[in-house]
Amino acid sequence: MTAAQHNRNQAASLAFLAGYVDTLGFIALFGLFTAHVTGNFILIGSALADSSQMSILLKFLAFPAFVIGVAGARLFIAAIQKRNGAALPWTLLLQLVFLVGFMVCGIIATPVQSPSSSWGMAAGLLGTVGMGVHSAISRLLLSHLAPTSLMTGNVTQVVIDTVDVLRGGADGATSERCMKFLWPVLSFGVGAIVAAFGYHAFGFWALALPIAILAVMVVGELSRARAGVAAA
Repeated sequence: MTAAQHNRNQAASLAFLAGYVDTLGFIALFGLFTAHVTGNFILIGSALADSSQMSILLKFLAFPAFVIGVAGARLFIAAIQKRNGAALPWTLLLQLVFLVGFMVCGIIATPVQSPSSSWGMAAGLLGTVGMGVHSAISRLLLSHLAPTSLMTGNVTQVVIDTVDVLRGGADGATSERCMKFLWPVLSFGVGAIVAAFGYHAFGFWALALPIAILAVMVVGELSRARAGVAAA
């Protein structure tokens, strides 16, 4: 597999995962965003203006949980890199642990009757911490890829490049850049759709799919890291 193919697979897999986890959390936990955590601010504002809506405590706690995920991942990555270790597989494993916790707590909480139920809140916060780790990985370890959880910028870039192609103002790098940003957008959308059907069919057990994707990525990145050490 070439480096370009590996990068494309990484971006598509992580974007699928982000769209999947965000959508499942939104459906299962009364509109909680685990990846697009700032979206919770909109829902908080809406709930504050409408006293008939359910508890918004989980949405309030989602932001600090996301910050904890990012900050914890930063410290974790720094500690590994200080020892000249391979940070990517171990940080993906860290995200995997939080997503497993998300699934297990969600299964225990089922049926989730309220966003303020203890196991439901634990599920949501673990999912949000896990997606905080995901965002940190994207910024710190995979910055050469298009963002895999925040799609607005990706869509903007794809549209700009497409317009440039159509008006004849594209350069040699335009199509390459367009594909770089297009794959995560498509994968995120597919992940969102699959998650919606998956949750309605299997409940929180549907999180087994993104967990499996992460597990495969962890094994693959560990193998690449070991091969790199052996080659060195």
